[in-house]
Amino acid sequence: MQVLWALIALIVLALPNAGIASPIRIKDLVEFDGVRSNDLVGYGLVVGLNGTGDGLRNSPFTEEILSNILERLGVNVTGEQFRPKNVAAVLVTASLPPFARAGSPVDVTVSAIGDANSLLGGTLIMTPLNAADGDIYAVAQGTIIAGGASATGDGATVVQGVPTAGVIPSGATVEREVQFDFGGMTTLRLALRTPDFTTAGRIEQAINQNFGRPVAVMLDSGTVEMNIIATRMPSPAHALGRIENILVEPERRARVVVDQRSGTIVMGEDVRISRVAVSQGNLTLRIQEAPLVAQPNPFASGETVIVPRTNAAIVDEPGIGLAEVRGGTSLSEVVAGLNALGVAPRDMIDILKSIKASGALHAEFIVR
Repeated sequence: MQVLWALIALIVLALPNAGIASPIRIKDLVEFDGVRSNDLVGYGLVVGLNGTGDGLRNSPFTEEILSNILERLGVNVTGEQFRPKNVAAVLVTASLPPFARAGSPVDVTVSAIGDANSLLGGTLIMTPLNAADGDIYAVAQGTIIAGGASATGDGATVVQGVPTAGVIPSGATVEREVQFDFGGMTTLRLALRTPDFTTAGRIEQAINQNFGRPVAVMLDSGTVEMNIIATRMPSPAHALGRIENILVEPERRARVVVDQRSGTIVMGEDVRISRVAVSQGNLTLRIQEAPLVAQPNPFASGETVIVPRTNAAIVDEPGIGLAEVRGGTSLSEVVAGLNALGVAPRDMIDILKSIKASGALHAEFIVR
């Protein structure tokens, strides 16, 4: 018996506190000022397709870029009529990582913009990638790894995945670096991904406790500013490397998120429902068409007509009656009270809307 009680005590000590959220690293809660990626885009040409490229009559821009590339390579195609089926015009997108240096590789995504059927096995020709300022920051080229496959016959077509889009791992090379003096910053702002005054205050307190002096201050619910000089660290990079792994317990708002298309319902831990009574029923309207063909006798004068016959009925199912949902003090009690209604997920969404409208649902209600 003593061994049993000792085992139970060990299990209880090993279990985390159900009322306390797990602490999260600061790097997973905030975005550091200046440490961000930049989007790149380019317009290029894919060659080497197995007859699955653009139809040049429907995609004149493909013919234009093909002519420009051939002329730059010394091939004169002015006035020539060519209709290759193994080329496709594409848009190339990439994300330039923060502090990327010249010569660093970058992954790119290639997407067809014409009527090409597949990019499988194609090769992207050298394509410059521009940023929002219009400057070229990278150049992409390489063999495309398409994300699907397609097969076409005389009477049927089978498509799996999306063969008109693909990726080129490390397919671009950085040619220009983003000019940003990160090492010269004297203050650094931490932008919370989910603004909250309590979480921002805890981040400020955790950073100050780590350094043993006030180096961070909360500006608002979404910003904490850190004084780099007060940290006495050699550089801002050293200061970020010290604080990014500090654990902080975030505070979350009570939310209920529903997706009407899939019938998905997600509730936060802090969702509460006051004591309320709910009644739900189903009203079904059924309409059935059964037309009747009226045909005259063979030797009688007349025409064959179709007489419409419609059967309409309204069925009012009894539903669940009037059920009581007791006030929930925890997420498990709220879920248990809603499950006691015994309704489908899509009906549960309507019930939650009505509970929110009555003022008994104490949470932010988000419908997607």
